[in-house]
Amino acid sequence: MFFINGDEIPLPVLNRLSRSVEPVQFSESAEARINAARAVVDEIVASGETVYGVNTGFGRLSDVRIADSELGKLQTNLVRSHACGFGEPLAAEEVRALILLRANVFARGNSGIRLSTAKALLALYQNDVLPRVPRYGSVGASGDLAPLAHLSLVVLGEGSVLDPELTSQEALHLAKLAPVDLAAKEGLALLNGTQAMLSVGGLALEQAMRLVGLATLGSCLSLEGLLGTPTAYDARIHTSRNQAGQIRVAGAQRTWLEGSEIRESHRHHDTRVQDAYSLRCIPQVHGAALDVLRYATEVLQRETAASTDNPLVFADESEMISGGNFHGAPIAVAMDAACIGLVHMLSMVERRMDRLINPDANEGLPAFLAGDPGLESGHMMLHVSVAAALNEARILAHPSSADNTPTSGGKEDHVSMGMTGANKLKRITELVAFSVAAEWMSAVQALQFRRPLRTSLPLQAVLTGVEELIPINVSDRVLGPDTETLARALLQGRFDAHLTPFFEGAADGP
Repeated sequence: MFFINGDEIPLPVLNRLSRSVEPVQFSESAEARINAARAVVDEIVASGETVYGVNTGFGRLSDVRIADSELGKLQTNLVRSHACGFGEPLAAEEVRALILLRANVFARGNSGIRLSTAKALLALYQNDVLPRVPRYGSVGASGDLAPLAHLSLVVLGEGSVLDPELTSQEALHLAKLAPVDLAAKEGLALLNGTQAMLSVGGLALEQAMRLVGLATLGSCLSLEGLLGTPTAYDARIHTSRNQAGQIRVAGAQRTWLEGSEIRESHRHHDTRVQDAYSLRCIPQVHGAALDVLRYATEVLQRETAASTDNPLVFADESEMISGGNFHGAPIAVAMDAACIGLVHMLSMVERRMDRLINPDANEGLPAFLAGDPGLESGHMMLHVSVAAALNEARILAHPSSADNTPTSGGKEDHVSMGMTGANKLKRITELVAFSVAAEWMSAVQALQFRRPLRTSLPLQAVLTGVEELIPINVSDRVLGPDTETLARALLQGRFDAHLTPFFEGAADGP
């Protein structure tokens, strides 16, 4: 049983919980906090005090006082009117994560929602009733209003679910769940927050971290195929720079490359003093990507235990205070940084691909890695596809958080665009996954031409894993489906066992 308690949810745990339904429930202490906060809301309603979001309109309409008899209708209207998202829906994993993250906000005891309503939302996860949440329509302040409104509609028995064969009411009925009638502040409690960008961005970050490790592993395959030198990965070089990601990347490379026959075959008669940057500066560039992803992970990790409502309820003081914790700036900036870091790394992947196929740079390998150049085109077009992926990723790396479009009649005059950043990160990880798989395929092809020399034992094990998954030969074949198969395997963790030196660190010797 996983207990929702308002504490940080580690992103690997969130990722696991999002893939399928697991037993979850609110902890006893979380239920007590939820009830205490709700008591404050009930006291305020009974007193007649005017409080934003409880008995007023919203945004520019916050000066409009609402009669007590209309407070439930006010909250229902809020949810309905804010469900203005569009485009493709969030994936099932993202919706499950969204539900859990929003429930975790309630568990902190600052939302003022009734326990029964909080449980009704969590029950959607528990019964795998997944609302259809459009991916687009959030500007990230006041939180992810449109996505959370679409999520909340199903709690009311409205909106749509991901299963196209069912209406939301039918899905609730099959799960033996009843629609909820909202009370004072509950619509606002359901809508105010950063959990849509947090769910999309958090799951994408998990993949992005894996891909930096896989790209680094692939770079070692390429180095071997290109008869490069690992001298530039000497520990002394990297400890003198004092950048954590760089040190980690170089250490993993040394472990993966040690004992290579290919390296020994040209150690003493290399005519090159230095390799190209795409080989020599892998620790510096991949390491920078790793560092920025760690920063983004820390920001999102903290946000999993954040109270992002407005107004916030402080039960100990029996107070409600309006503020701006719904603003997505911390996540938005982190998402943009992660996108930029990944694109720097992807640019290195593309350059290594070019060197592998380019007869002017590939150290005696056949042109385009073709078995019979001219009759065959080899990996010529595989590199073209990676170039196309890089172009799209570079466009997406433009920082969305640097933009601003005031909304809500100027009341919300600075917004974060954090959901845009999260969606960009998701797409960039898909482009990186395909491109990393493509580099692996070209590097594996190159190593076929280096036989009978063998690479190191760790890299030989990687080659075996690839050969078990897709055919390896030097003749022309349809490469697209094989590359996508390998990309899926990379994202699904099939090669994670090989990444231990990367994620757990490697010995510091030269």
